[in-house]
Amino acid sequence: MNFQEISEKRRAINFFDTDKGVSEAQLTRMVELAANTPSSFNLQPWNLMVLRNPEEKEKLKSLAWDQPKVVEAPVVLIVLADKNGWKEGHSTFEKNWQEMLKSGSMKLEQREWFLNATKSLYDWSPDANLAFAAKNTGFFAMSLMYAATSQGLETHPMDGFDHEAVRKEFKIPDSYWIPLLLAVGYKKPGLKLHPAKWRKTYDEIVVSF
Repeated sequence: MNFQEISEKRRAINFFDTDKGVSEAQLTRMVELAANTPSSFNLQPWNLMVLRNPEEKEKLKSLAWDQPKVVEAPVVLIVLADKNGWKEGHSTFEKNWQEMLKSGSMKLEQREWFLNATKSLYDWSPDANLAFAAKNTGFFAMSLMYAATSQGLETHPMDGFDHEAVRKEFKIPDSYWIPLLLAVGYKKPGLKLHPAKWRKTYDEIVVSF
């Protein structure tokens, strides 16, 4: 599928086939395709918790408005935005720095500049810190959905859940924000979808002030 086909085919599916699973190979491919998502300074401040266990999904369902798709989908992802992903000493930060040195895109003497640049952008307020994590992880989450569609899978993003209760139940550190949950699987057989929802046109999207 080309991008037009993927973007037009992707739908948010409410009811999943409970008899059809998602293989580890499919999920790995989906995540690795989405990993090509761009991010600020290539810091990639995202992680995923993968829920397949029925008991875990039941616990999550009780904290997510009792949405049936949480247990019906074979896989549910808890999408995590890492608010510490820009900090010196963070494993991804340091790996990114080493990779930039290897590629020649940065030189050793530029480390202080790099540290100051990330700190000035993301450490001047709690809102800036959260925005860094959430906006980059939002890019990644959309890529996950498109990647799933390209693999013949269906998804449904959810923000209807008790953030703090999910954090506590799944022992998620305070350094993470949870932008969304993502159900992944196959559409329930025989499910008739409503027509695609309306979308803003170019003229409605573009503004001037």
